[in-house]
Amino acid sequence: MDAVTGPETERRLARVEAHLAIQQLAFRYALAVDARDLDAWVGCFHPDVDMGRAGRGREVLRRHIAPMLRTFHRSVHHITGHRIEWQGAQRATGTVYCRAEHEVDDRWIVMAICYFDDYACVDGEWLFTRRRERHWYAADVTDRPQAVGFADWPPAGRPALPHSFPTWQTFWGDDAPVPHAKGHTTP
Repeated sequence: MDAVTGPETERRLARVEAHLAIQQLAFRYALAVDARDLDAWVGCFHPDVDMGRAGRGREVLRRHIAPMLRTFHRSVHHITGHRIEWQGAQRATGTVYCRAEHEVDDRWIVMAICYFDDYACVDGEWLFTRRRERHWYAADVTDRPQAVGFADWPPAGRPALPHSFPTWQTFWGDDAPVPHAKGHTTP
């Protein structure tokens, strides 16, 4: 084997292909939510996905998510960035930035989201084993996030970001002044 077709090149090519497949997974998820395609949506997850006290598996996940998707009519999820960190050849973690828009009755709610993901390759397909959504704000498109205390859509809950980042509290410290913190709430 020469340097172009050797084992190191094959390993690197496999890593690039896996990276692209994981990026497509995040987009497949967004498209499935926006299309309300529950089969495609649950198909993004490991067949034995852990749903905590509710149980395990895609059907448990489907029963959990279907009512949540009915809390808004239209949605558009824009994937804006994706960082992947490898945990071996068949596992990875990721951070996905997303701007989501939701039609809720007569309002258009905009959210800045960060997903914290765990991935595994199952039978040659990359899937979520866990997906945790955190957001900076949820506000009607006509409002500034600060004007509504960063939380103007009850199903979204209280924003966990930026305070969930371990480095956030370290950076600001307990007594450091926070510039422009109007409407700032600490979870």
